[in-house]
Amino acid sequence: MNDRMLLFIPAYNCEKQIVRVLHQLDEEVVPYFEEILVVNNRSTDHTEQVVMEYLAEHPSLPVKLMRNDDNYGLGGSQKMAFHYAVEHGYDYVCMLHGDDQGDIHDFIPMLEKKIYQRHDCVLGARFMKGSRLKGYSTFRTLGNVVYDFIFAFITKQRIFDLGSGLNLYSTKMLENSFFEKFPDNLMFNYVMILASHYYKHDIIFYPVSWREDDQVSNVKMVNQAVTVLKMAFGYLFNHEKIKQEYREVVRESYTSRQIEELADCEPQA
Repeated sequence: MNDRMLLFIPAYNCEKQIVRVLHQLDEEVVPYFEEILVVNNRSTDHTEQVVMEYLAEHPSLPVKLMRNDDNYGLGGSQKMAFHYAVEHGYDYVCMLHGDDQGDIHDFIPMLEKKIYQRHDCVLGARFMKGSRLKGYSTFRTLGNVVYDFIFAFITKQRIFDLGSGLNLYSTKMLENSFFEKFPDNLMFNYVMILASHYYKHDIIFYPVSWREDDQVSNVKMVNQAVTVLKMAFGYLFNHEKIKQEYREVVRESYTSRQIEELADCEPQA
């Protein structure tokens, strides 16, 4: 029996890049995924319209366009996709960012060899042997590597990336919703790394390519760097902190609706 896989593409204000991401869904990629969710996190540009036009031109793609009921942040969008994958009986959920920095084809060898079956999750890594960076500054590369070493010290395992945009998770790992109180922002994946240590998840890193061309970063570097350090060392001295409430806005649920059901509605600003 083949594994049931869901591909999740979070999209926020990436009208210039999302078509390039959709172009990655070729005959080599699509057979691995039963369903592909493009999730618009309340973009304020024409991301949603661009996706709808592309899907109209490519009706054979197994893509469902969704719109979050609120702007949940990247972490919140991941929670929505995780719940969707579990509730719909998928075995695995793969995430590919919609801003065209990563390439899903990097995971094809891993999928072909079914390496993922031996682990709870496979995390794309930009800073390990075999990875390829384009347009990524030396300063940001060095900063990421330093933080990788810090998290490696805290978790006592090798860490090659704290949060790339290409990851794959087993839904068995996600069934108990341990991630529900994690940040809804870009720090979601940092806490996931610590949680994998706490819950003894079997994680591996896999080299990927990464590029920066016309993407707009949402990272506020200095503020985020300080916050991540506080969070990491807080966990070092008290592992139970992984169960605390990290969210600025506590939500009862993370919901999204298919765009086809909202066809007569005006796009939200």
